[in-house]
Order: sequence, then structure tokens, then C-alpha cells
Amino acid sequence: MGGYARPGAVARISDVYLLRRLTNSPRALLFSYLLLIVVSGGLYRLFEHDKTLGDALWWAVVTASTVGYGDTYPTTVPGRILAGLLISVMVLFVIPLITAHFASKLIVNNDAFVHEEQEEIKAQLREIRAMLQARHEQPSADEPELATPLLSIARQTDQDSRSAGHEAVVRVVP
Repeated sequence: MGGYARPGAVARISDVYLLRRLTNSPRALLFSYLLLIVVSGGLYRLFEHDKTLGDALWWAVVTASTVGYGDTYPTTVPGRILAGLLISVMVLFVIPLITAHFASKLIVNNDAFVHEEQEEIKAQLREIRAMLQARHEQPSADEPELATPLLSIARQTDQDSRSAGHEAVVRVVP
């Protein structure tokens, strides 16, 4: 088989890309909703022979919104199957996607550090560590030996943050 990807794998990757693009873009989601309404209305018009295109589109909007006024409804088996599919797609996919999109916009961590702030904290931590290292190597006679424990705390904190992929945060333990 060598280094060739299976055709099914390529199709799944493109499907995932399309699904992510569809769900993360309000414009694509709105376009998909409108396409679903138009296609459902067109199919309803084909299945229910006595309906106009306007009536069919009205039925699709009312059914997709799950309001169901009852002023028009399918009488044929294919029309009823279409109605069930339209309601299921709306309730199980489209409405949750719209809700999730708006909810994700409301959930924003304003306290999160941006990349520049993280880099600044790391640089400050390196400066502190260098100052502590210099004091540790040449302690003055009138200062107590405080540089060694602080230096180990700074090293441990920097290692923890690198291994976890987080910003550097200095923890001082009494």
C-alpha cells in the first residue's frame, strides 16, 4: 500500500473540514439553512401536486421552525417523510449548531493571557532567575541566604509551565 491514503479516508477528512467550516461560520450556517428551506420547499411542491411554490416555501419555513400552524400539511407518504426529515434535521442539527455558535461567543475568558503577555511573563521570570543566580553565586555578607530557595522555586515553576504548555506563574510557598 505504501504511502497512499485510502479514498474513504480522504473523503472523511474533507467531510470533517466541510462540517467544521459550516458550523464555525454564521454565514455558511445561514446559507445552509436557506438551502435546506428551498430544497425542502421544492421537494414538497413535487410531492404535493396541488401546492404552489409559495405555499411550499411557507410550509418549509413553518415546519423547519417547528411552529407547525397546521394551515398546510403533507398528505402524501413522500411529503410526510420529507416533513419528518426536515423537522429532525432542524431539531437535531441546525438549531443546536446555531445555539452552540452563539453560546461560544458568550463564553469568553477575559482573564486569559494573550501570547504577548505570556512571553513578557517568561522574560521577566528569566530575569528574576538570572538575578537570583547572580546573588546565589556571590552572596553579600549582610544579606541572609535567601537566593537558593527562591531560585529553586523559580526553576520549578518555569519547568512546570513549559511541560504543561502554560504561561509561567511564580508560586511562592511559605
